[in-house]
Parts: sequence; C-alpha cells; structure tokens
Amino acid sequence: MNLSPLTAVTPIDGRYYSKTSQLSYFFSEYALFKYRVQVEIEYFIALSEIPLKGLEGFDKSLINKLRKVYKHFTPENAQAVKDIEKVTNHDVKAVEYFIKEEFDKLGLEEFKEFIHFGLTSQDINNTAVPLSMKDAHTQVLLPEMETLQKKLVSLAEEWKDIPLLARTHGQPASPTRLGKEIFVFAERLNNQLTLIKEIPWSGKFGGATGNMNAHLVAYPNIDWKSFANNFLKEKLALVRQQTTTQIEHYDLMAAYLHNLSRINTILIDLSRDIWMYVSMDYFKQKIKKGEVGSSAMPHKVNPIDFENAEGNLGMANSFLHYLADKLPVSRLQRDLTDSTVTRNMGVPVGYMMIAIQSLMKGLNKLILNEEKLEQDLENNWAVVAEAIQTILRREKYPNPYEALKALTRTNEKITKESMQRFIDTLDVSPEIKKELKAITPHNYTGLNPLI
Repeated sequence: MNLSPLTAVTPIDGRYYSKTSQLSYFFSEYALFKYRVQVEIEYFIALSEIPLKGLEGFDKSLINKLRKVYKHFTPENAQAVKDIEKVTNHDVKAVEYFIKEEFDKLGLEEFKEFIHFGLTSQDINNTAVPLSMKDAHTQVLLPEMETLQKKLVSLAEEWKDIPLLARTHGQPASPTRLGKEIFVFAERLNNQLTLIKEIPWSGKFGGATGNMNAHLVAYPNIDWKSFANNFLKEKLALVRQQTTTQIEHYDLMAAYLHNLSRINTILIDLSRDIWMYVSMDYFKQKIKKGEVGSSAMPHKVNPIDFENAEGNLGMANSFLHYLADKLPVSRLQRDLTDSTVTRNMGVPVGYMMIAIQSLMKGLNKLILNEEKLEQDLENNWAVVAEAIQTILRREKYPNPYEALKALTRTNEKITKESMQRFIDTLDVSPEIKKELKAITPHNYTGLNPLI
C-alpha cells in the first residue's frame, strides 16, 4: 500500500495528520536531510571566510547560490540523497556526496574536499537536530502553547466573579471562584513557558572525539575553538558545548524535554478537572449538528476533546521521559543508540500538537451552567463553618471549632435556616451575629487574584 493518512502506522501521520502536518518541515527524513545540508553548506562558507590554504580561489559571489541548495531543498532532492544512501549505506555521507554533486553544477569541483572537512557525522547530526527542534519549537509548538495559555487567561477573566464550590479530597470545601481555578492553570503554564525560554539550544562541534584533531593537524595555527564557537553562534544560533566526546551531552536537550513533560502534566491536570466539571454539570457543551455522542445513547454529549487531550499528552510524556533519560547516556566516547532515538524527536511534539488543539476545541465548546454552580453552593451551607469558627476565634469564643464540628459532622443537611438558628444560640453580641449571618457559600470566596 502507498503511504497515506489511511495507511500510516501511527495516528500522528494518519488520523491526526491535519493537526501535525506542519511538523514534517522539521522532523521528517526530508527535514533531517535539509538541516544536514544547511549545516554542511554553512560550515563550508565559514571555512572560506577564515581563509584557509586551498580555499583562496573560492569565489564568494557564489555564496548565495550555495545557500539556495538548502533554502530551496525539495523532496526530490531528499530522494536524491536517499538514492545515494542506498550505495553508501551511510546517511550523512550521502548528504556530503549530494552536496559535492551540487558543487559540480556550480563549477566548484576544486573545493569539494572542504565539504565535511575534519568532521564526523555527529558534528552534523548534533547541530542539525537541535536546529530543527529550535525551529519547530519557536515556529510551531511555542505559539500553540502560548495561544492555549492566553485562552485560559481569557476564560479566567470571563469567569473571575463566578463563585464555585471547591472540593478537597472530593468533598465540599471552602468556596472559591471559577475564574481563579482556571487561572491556576494559566499561571502554571506561564511559569513553565518562562522557564523553557531560558534553556539554551546547544550543539556539539569538535570532530571525531571532540578535540578537533583533524582540524588542528591540518592547520595548527588556526584558533579552532573560537572558530567552532563562532560558527555555531553566528551561523546556526546555537550554543557550542565546549568539552565533549564524539556526541553532544544532550543534557540541555533533556532539560528541554523534561520541561515539555511538566507542561504536559499541567495540561493533563487541566483536562481531568474540566472533565470533572462537565460530569458535575457545571459546563454544558456546544452541540454541532450531525455529531454523535454515543453509538447507543442518543442523548449523550461526551467530553471527548478533554479525553483525547489527556490520552495524547500521556503518549507525549512517555516519549519525552524516555528521550530525556536515554540521550545523556552513551558508552565511552559514543555508541549509536542516540542516532535512532533522535529520529523520534517529532513524535512527542506531534502528540502535543494533537492534544493542545483538542484542548482548545474543548475549551471553545464550554457553556457555563451557572445555575448548577449556584445550586451546589446553596446545598452546602456547611462550608461556611470555617468562616464562622474563625470569627469566633477572633472574638475569643470558647472552643469555636468544636462547636461547629458538633453542628456540621452529622448526617443532617445543613441549610441556611439551620445555620442561622445555630448562630442565634451563640453567646455573642448582635453585631457579631449579624456579621456571621452575612456569610454565605456564595460570598465566602476569599481574595480574588484577578482583580
């Protein structure tokens, strides 16, 4: 069968391809070839700027044409690399040979051996992969996360004055506000987005075992450390790891992956809470004509967007945790396990994209059922016991906690009337009784962080 969204093995490239297709520009085999070509071309250009013996005759007016090789890199070019790989059985060497063919077309045959000069495959992989991740993050994933965070802020502002019966341990507790509870997630997400922006995008660039041996033996008078540092900084916008084996440490990449997993954990928490609010009838959901909620029960409108988000966030985290734990570990100067593992960098991002879009869809379908929220508050007058006993403590009333405990820890329902009858029995001034009777489940909501 030909590959299509209907025949793809994973739902990322199948069922949900409409939500993840833009990731192909960063994480596909085509993309990996493209970013490798970019690193190789920019490296050659940087060498020509030193200049080195053997590169004196390079016509720098051709630099723009060289850059077009990766800027205009097509799937057909990627297939050409793949065809070369069938012979070389080495994907990075295939990229080198592809570029050499492009040099021939530009009349640059005499400079071909400066392509991949002094490098090992990991100098290319450990710059191409973080470069692709950086671009995917800044151009696709981060905007999606920021849009979701802003949506949560907007909902928090919209619902900032809506009182809500809190539940701790699943039991009725001191009331809060719906807007504040939504803003909890907005703030948590914002904190993680602030942290993730502080993690540098780093790469390894130092030859076969990290010491630039080949560079130094060929040109002992060049400051190769400064060259490599500047190359990554100025050409690729990456930070160079200074002391490495053949491969990148992956420690900073692991920090990034761990940060993503924390974001996902927050969003799982959000998904479950909204799911609970829907199950408690605090939210209705907008109905789309023609949609089916259940194959057997026609009345159902299920919170499927939040369930979809939770499932895909869990899938993303399973990959993120493995990648973050595995990549920083390599035998001696290197083993090959990181090579196959880094090819999966787009997988957790794909699951995150599916989840975030599902969350946005679900949030946009919510209809506040304010009547239900008010009803639950009215049915739980016992939650003002905390307020009453605290004021009685202020007034030095004897054993106020115990007095409220005796009232509320029974099987009898506490109502507005029974609470006010209790207040009437207290040996306090009329002013204090008036103060106590003014407290209701609807107004005992504490500070409002949104005003």
